[in-house]
Amino acid sequence: MAADGTDVIRDPVCGMTVDPDAGKPTAEHDGRTFHFCANGCKTKFEADPDAYLTAKDPICGMTVDRASAKHFLRHEGEKHYFCSAGCKSKFEAKLEGAPPPPPPPKDALWTCPMDPEIVQDHPGDCPICGMALEPMMPSSDSGPNPELADLWRRFWIAAPLAAGVFILEMGSHVGIPFERWLGPTVFLWLQFLLATPVIWACWPFFRRAWTSIRTGNLNMWTLIGLGTAAAYGFSVVSLLAPGLIPHQMAGHGMAPVYFEAAAVILVLVLIGQLMEVTAREKTGDAIRALMDLAPKTARVVKDGQERDVPLAEVMKGDILRVRPGEAVPVDGVVTEGHSSVDQRLVTGEPVPVEVGEGSEVTGGTLNATGSFLMKATHVGSETTLSRILSLVATAQRSRAPVQDLADRVSAWFVPAVIAAAVLAFLGWMIFGPGLSSAVVAAISVLIIACPCALGLATPMSVMVAVGRGAHSGVLIRDAAALEKLSAATALVVDKTGTLTVGKPKVTDVVALAESEETVLGLAGALEKGSEHPLAAAIVEAAAGRDLPSVEGFDAKIGQGVTGRVDGREVALGNAKLMAALGVDVTGASDQVSGLQEGGKTVMYLAAGGQLAGLIASADPLK
Repeated sequence: MAADGTDVIRDPVCGMTVDPDAGKPTAEHDGRTFHFCANGCKTKFEADPDAYLTAKDPICGMTVDRASAKHFLRHEGEKHYFCSAGCKSKFEAKLEGAPPPPPPPKDALWTCPMDPEIVQDHPGDCPICGMALEPMMPSSDSGPNPELADLWRRFWIAAPLAAGVFILEMGSHVGIPFERWLGPTVFLWLQFLLATPVIWACWPFFRRAWTSIRTGNLNMWTLIGLGTAAAYGFSVVSLLAPGLIPHQMAGHGMAPVYFEAAAVILVLVLIGQLMEVTAREKTGDAIRALMDLAPKTARVVKDGQERDVPLAEVMKGDILRVRPGEAVPVDGVVTEGHSSVDQRLVTGEPVPVEVGEGSEVTGGTLNATGSFLMKATHVGSETTLSRILSLVATAQRSRAPVQDLADRVSAWFVPAVIAAAVLAFLGWMIFGPGLSSAVVAAISVLIIACPCALGLATPMSVMVAVGRGAHSGVLIRDAAALEKLSAATALVVDKTGTLTVGKPKVTDVVALAESEETVLGLAGALEKGSEHPLAAAIVEAAAGRDLPSVEGFDAKIGQGVTGRVDGREVALGNAKLMAALGVDVTGASDQVSGLQEGGKTVMYLAAGGQLAGLIASADPLK
């Protein structure tokens, strides 16, 4: 189950969760429908379904269904599926004793998600806000997030202990007098023993608070640190030196303590941090999904020999072989062969593009059924896919103009809250019941007024929006553009692939010299042997008919197909093919213009040297 109680639908190839209503590719196998994040994963699945149906839990050995697995983890580039959260936790615990991952590249940089001006060449904490720094360019082979794993360990230590303190202190309010059953001394010391490990488990929060005070960058950690430290510190003094506390503050023969307030507040903050880091981790899935578009290896052709090499070893000028169903490894130019390439995940084009000698191809796009040789022209960080990755990563760290306002407000807000807490303390000391009420009032001001939203809401919104956009094939230049989009009243789209299904369908059959039945039958007969992306639409439209056989079939790259059907020369293609064959198409110009104005692709059908009809197709909207 997902967090909202719904079943998890997972891409069985890459492991990403898929929204079944988002128009993503699907495939049928053994009576089941499988959902995929992209056509690349669908192609891999269809080539070898059995390899992606199930996986073995590395802890208990149980067989797990990959398409509905609720617990999933990437480690060193390998996908692991688990039968339960328990097995996943055991696996993560084992990783602590595993050999360290390979060192990051020498030019890797880390930055703060809240303060992007902080950039350094090694991991650590932000000197401004204290948050853990993140790599500026995530790695597709990165294992479990160490910050997230550390937060979960601290949570499982702190949460049960804080619950124990809370139950002890609140028992008297619901008719369970723990203090009378245990005695005042045992009751207070038990709270101390339970709360102190919680303070230790949440020590990074106090370190962040001290950093904010030392550097003068007061933020939410300042308020959290001061509030919980005051509550815990006052309670310790009250426990160890009760004589320092005015006797009128004692209740039920005990000195006042606020261990449960400090422990519960820290655990709630810990839960908030878990939610925040988990959200950042999920937005990183979009970048890792883009990284997965490029294969890990490339097939280099040299001296008549072909061998697979790591993608990092491909150099400019290398001749590469791209086989059917494979992803294009890097940017380059086709030198031999022809095929059609699905470029929708990079360019937004809904229909695969025909490529032949001299055509440019882009790394990360998916080759169809043909095979070709290509010359590498851009490798490494120079490829189009790498530049897209850099754009997405930079956009996630960019600052929206509204953040400048939040920063200006925070600069005055946090000192004002501290001043208000001091005034509340003094007011309750002078005009109120005394020290106990004064401490509670000051702590309440510090905690309740914590400006978490000022520091986190906008950066998290930008990260999630950019990440979800990249996952859906929409790239956002920066946070400023995202903010301006809220005022947009019209949207102009220059690539239909972001709005359409990507599966063209025949919409019109126009009969000229032949009947509609004959036009569709001749076209379907020709396209049975074609690899063109529109061929499937025509064959589907002609399904159920007894299509004649074709002789002398020939596919002309960028023009169409020709052949002999029942002894007649038949051709189906664009105006270039008709011109090359000497077929006059001027008489159908009005019909062609009308169809094209409706956003349809028009194909000419010629039979016996004359224009026999027109076939129009369109890509339906999602």
